[in-house]
Amino acid sequence: MAFLDENYLLQNKTSKLLYESVKDLPILDAHNHGDVKEIVENKGWQDIWQVEGATDHYVWELMRKAGVPEDKITGKASNKEKWKALATVFPKFVGNPTYEWIHLDLKRMFKIEVNISKYTAEKIWEDTSLLLKSESMKPQQLLKKMNVEVMCTTNDPTEDLSYHEKAKKIEGIKILPTWRPDKVMNIDKDGWPEFIEKLGEVTKEDVGTFEGFLKALYTSHRNFEDLGCVASDHGIFQPVSYPVEKTKVEEVYQKAISRKELTGQEISDFKSFIFHEFGKMNAESNWVMQLHIGAVRDYRDKLYSMLGPDAGGDISTNNVDLVKGLRYFLNQYDEKLKIVIYCLDPSLFSTVSSIARAFPNVSLGTPWWFNDSPFGMEMYLKYIATVDLLSDLAGWVTDSRKLISYGSRTEMFRRELSNVIGEMVEKGQIPTREAFDLVREICYERPKKLFFEKN
Repeated sequence: MAFLDENYLLQNKTSKLLYESVKDLPILDAHNHGDVKEIVENKGWQDIWQVEGATDHYVWELMRKAGVPEDKITGKASNKEKWKALATVFPKFVGNPTYEWIHLDLKRMFKIEVNISKYTAEKIWEDTSLLLKSESMKPQQLLKKMNVEVMCTTNDPTEDLSYHEKAKKIEGIKILPTWRPDKVMNIDKDGWPEFIEKLGEVTKEDVGTFEGFLKALYTSHRNFEDLGCVASDHGIFQPVSYPVEKTKVEEVYQKAISRKELTGQEISDFKSFIFHEFGKMNAESNWVMQLHIGAVRDYRDKLYSMLGPDAGGDISTNNVDLVKGLRYFLNQYDEKLKIVIYCLDPSLFSTVSSIARAFPNVSLGTPWWFNDSPFGMEMYLKYIATVDLLSDLAGWVTDSRKLISYGSRTEMFRRELSNVIGEMVEKGQIPTREAFDLVREICYERPKKLFFEKN
């Protein structure tokens, strides 16, 4: 088997046949970090660094780890200097999925077969710069080439959604916003009062009172719904859910907008109450509530002080009490709300799998973040198949911050899924017909029903 050849990740005959059956299915991507303005304006890119490195903190982290100075990652160095710095250390990335994704991008989108290194950096730079001038490499054309049917971006409640309105005119691709109210929950963070003030301005609601604040949330939720939103996203380190009196939270809210210091209990009470309000809104709108659990944000202080959030300083931990933290919430919305759980730390796979098994309305998301490698996918898929229903998987999401990798990330997943199911067929665990039905269900039918078909 050669590097990224037609048998990439496919270790037996059945796996190859299964992959052939799903490789050309449309992509339904219910969670990504796509730039809608970039897609609508459809101007494209000038160089390979813009395409592969400028927005991808996976790339940044590995470059730092390989010894590249920050100036040639997020600093003032030219894009060409940054690309050459990446190419020079790229051979060190072997074994990491980033090595495979970017090479897949080159092979599939640019038809470039050479491996990235300091020796090929200049040629790849020149060849891709030339190809990027063509109309076929513009964002909208690439999405169609990758067969993206629906993509759901991640959007703050205060974000300008005018480009989502314009995106409705793009033929053949549905681009939907996703409501991500993390900043609403972060009452303990600096800048929270200013954020709430902005929420009031955007929704034209008086957030000086707790009732006005709740109205602003509901108004924002409806605005997203009017643009076709089908899901909310929630980044949660430690879920908190228990009954809290509304009058108690009103007092906490008034203290917070007055910039008075809150106790730990007050912070927890607010988060629990608002978490349940999110659930109520989503249940009323028949949205899917996606819970991304377990990321410790901005763990590296130096990086955060220098670059701010989303710069590659987040880590995974198993120090999360999912059982206690979710119990009240899940029981309150038992069979009333579609919930998808994405779990970051592999040691928690057993807990989330058994939770999903206990609640019919809870589905597991695909392997997330540090788990979206062939190894992580295989481990995750094999485990949940033994506890939950693999056919109930919520479907693949790219979680990508760069458009060109939607295809390569999806390909890696479909190949590894086919390999896992093919292995089970070869071992006599699954009949062949059911295997073909299963890979199609996970790749297309299940996410279509869960996210995009109103029921």
